[in-house]
Amino acid sequence: MRIIVPSNPCFREVNQSRKRYIAMKGSAGSGKSVDTAQNYILRLMRDKGCNLVAMRKSDITNRDSTFAELTGAVYRLFGEQAERYWKIGLSPLQLTCRHNGNQVIFRGMNDERQREKLKSITFQRGKLTDVWLEEATEFTQADVEIIDDRLRGELPEKQFYQIRMTFNPVNKSHWIKKVFFDFPDPNVLTHHSTYLDNRFIDAAYHARMERRKEVDPDGYQIYGLGEWGEIGGLILHNWEIRELSQELSDYDDIALGQDFGFNHADAILLLGLKDDNLYILDEVYEYEKETAELIPIAEKHGLPKNREMWCDSAEPDRIKTWKKAGFRAKPVVKEKTVEKKYQAAQIDWLKGIVTKDRAIHRMIYVDPHCTNTIRELQQWKWKKDERTGEYLDEPVAFQDDAMAALRYGVERWRKRRSVLL
Repeated sequence: MRIIVPSNPCFREVNQSRKRYIAMKGSAGSGKSVDTAQNYILRLMRDKGCNLVAMRKSDITNRDSTFAELTGAVYRLFGEQAERYWKIGLSPLQLTCRHNGNQVIFRGMNDERQREKLKSITFQRGKLTDVWLEEATEFTQADVEIIDDRLRGELPEKQFYQIRMTFNPVNKSHWIKKVFFDFPDPNVLTHHSTYLDNRFIDAAYHARMERRKEVDPDGYQIYGLGEWGEIGGLILHNWEIRELSQELSDYDDIALGQDFGFNHADAILLLGLKDDNLYILDEVYEYEKETAELIPIAEKHGLPKNREMWCDSAEPDRIKTWKKAGFRAKPVVKEKTVEKKYQAAQIDWLKGIVTKDRAIHRMIYVDPHCTNTIRELQQWKWKKDERTGEYLDEPVAFQDDAMAALRYGVERWRKRRSVLL
């Protein structure tokens, strides 16, 4: 079989390594996940008796990340003949090489049940030889030790065990840095890549990263240059990832929030409110889509048309188009105050600020499949005064589309006296 393999030269050393641990830190858009998925497809076709477990901390997020990357690699390499070489299963998620029976399965480590499930993995042919930890900083050191213990026993000649970790190096205090980067180990290969190493990056993404360099220098060090860092000045701390009920009747109230976009993302969030806590149930997050293209996507997500959709008031024509499509789209009516104070009032509500009437200790729960919202929550922060080093009461205006949708979506609840002014 002769195939053309599109690749970035910066990953050659990684793909040739037989070391047990591969720690790949890098910027957003560096191509590390795309290359990893492609390398696994080729390795599993070549090496009989090898099998892969692709993992995210939350099992459900595999569908839109590791599974999407691996199936994308299959179709990219083989085009219309993809399913001649690979059998792709959707329930459960699974890939099987038709040539030799090697498999890819998908797992999480969110709870004890998932950990036990990992311990009992067996394959019809061969052994578990490879583990891919996507967004590896989500995992604890104990998680990885459990995974590492599964890779044991004699292997045929030329086979080897390997754990590959791909991640953005958000926190310089993370255990991955201490264990794999700070002390030389002959069993470890560390690798660093950025979007500048990715010869397939599109011009629009490159421009977005260059803009981040100007508006968010600290974030650019991490998400642009892939350097270890620590994002200080985070706006929201009162949130966590949790698998949420998608049954709307389980919540006291439901609303939608939308931040219009084209070159930056158009973000729509489905929100629930229950006992003063906020639940982010679903997201639509699309670049370079016209409203006519977004409406069918929203309908496919099953976003309710009988609930209020709060939108940026600066786009009346787009609001009108959504209303014609049957959605209860309406503009956010901003208070007669400066924009910064208006945003601050919204953020205060999200944080659960204490008022003279009562204290609301609000939590925000995010379903794990809302990956873009989670990414924005992790990096949404206050601007820093470069002269004094102090944080200002003004958010960094970069990659905050889901956060804008979140602010808009809570509009009626925020203004309702019975909840919190």
